[in-house]
Amino acid sequence: MDASRLATTQPSIRVLMLPWLAHGHISPFLELAKKLCSSNIAVYLCSTPANLSSVEKRIDSETFPHLHLAELHLPADEDLPPHLHTTKNLPSHLMPVLKTAFDRSAPTFSRLLDSLSPHLLIYDFILPWAPVAAAQHSIPAVVFLPIAACTAAFFIHHLTRSPEDQLPFPAPRFPDPKQGEIMAMVNRMTNGISDGERMVQCLSRSDGFVALRSFREIDAKYIDYLSSIIQKEVVPVKPLLSPEENGGGEEAEWLSGKEKGTVVFVSVGSEYFMTEKEREEMGRGLDLCGLCFIWSVRSEGGDGRRRVSEISGGRGLLVEGWAAQKKILAHPSVGGFVTHCGWSSVMEGIMNGVPMVAVPLQLDQPINAELVVELGVGLKVREGGGCKFDGDEVARCIKEVVVGEKAGESVRRRAKEMARAVCAKGDGGINGLLEKIHLLVAASASASAGNERRVQPHEVGSTSAVLV
Repeated sequence: MDASRLATTQPSIRVLMLPWLAHGHISPFLELAKKLCSSNIAVYLCSTPANLSSVEKRIDSETFPHLHLAELHLPADEDLPPHLHTTKNLPSHLMPVLKTAFDRSAPTFSRLLDSLSPHLLIYDFILPWAPVAAAQHSIPAVVFLPIAACTAAFFIHHLTRSPEDQLPFPAPRFPDPKQGEIMAMVNRMTNGISDGERMVQCLSRSDGFVALRSFREIDAKYIDYLSSIIQKEVVPVKPLLSPEENGGGEEAEWLSGKEKGTVVFVSVGSEYFMTEKEREEMGRGLDLCGLCFIWSVRSEGGDGRRRVSEISGGRGLLVEGWAAQKKILAHPSVGGFVTHCGWSSVMEGIMNGVPMVAVPLQLDQPINAELVVELGVGLKVREGGGCKFDGDEVARCIKEVVVGEKAGESVRRRAKEMARAVCAKGDGGINGLLEKIHLLVAASASASAGNERRVQPHEVGSTSAVLV
């Protein structure tokens, strides 16, 4: 349905979305919101003003007239001023403070539910209080996992099964103490509850099914296994990647002078600060590999400015600050992707058919890296030298992936095959979710018949923000 039709057709369903306060969570929620709005569903995306100020710039009100922003103000805390009500640039020691503040916003969120009277809540997997608030208003709630099915299955398996009960697949498995390090991440306590228990409760409280940002083409067995553990259908939705922003002309111009498939793109994400040792080893690996490269790093200037400069005698391009990752990966000159294996980056690499060198650093990245290797679309750098990676190993993997004759040829071929497979069906995954949403909302309306009259669609204002 085109935008002009949507603007004059009143949606019959209103959905409220509540993601965690991180860009990596908000972005897929926003893209899902756009998909739902394109199917004539009104969506209110809820977050803090610190996050919504940047989200607002990514919404075209003419294209998405029924996509609104709903502000959620966290309780006042002298240790957490409003500009830190986001994970962006948040000092690590304040992460528990932010989670606790978000938990304490439950009463405010409940008032928002009462004000908007949505037909459905879609919430993130570390907010177990959100579906409780929805249930108190007789509103169905569905959890949306913006992570890989293999990651969700790995964590839920180890959180709900005995230590002796192995995953029914050869991967992802990790030797001790690596397994302990990964599980320690979800066993961290904040506000009296671990992240793992938050996830378990969120899946348990999801009404009827669970939505997940993944592809059956790459994650099918993990989707099915997760469904068997939680005893609920898991509905994959793909790909929910943010559209490319304007810019990146300098990278494109530099790439245009390079031969096809000869350049390596290096990025470890926007939320990880590499140590001095890690930067040194990555730089050494890029020097040793002998290939041309674009290296994207976080800006250290503190002013958020983007800086682009040639290094290594013109063989490399250093991009400090924002880099046009999607445009770079789509360029025919790029033949390899050194990645931290954030889930969005893995999907972008797969969809562009670019073979990967996996350098997992934190969070779910080690599990995603195992999936990259299992799918045959990349190699994983071995840890060593008192660092999460060393330059020699980085160089070895880069050369194998980009120009290698044995494993490299297989990885390059498999990357192209996988790209064709996942791109063949376009956005078909949204149709299954839409059907589930309509059925769930209809069932809820039937069960609530005779109860207090709901606010009708035409009674909801058209303002772009709701102040709480």
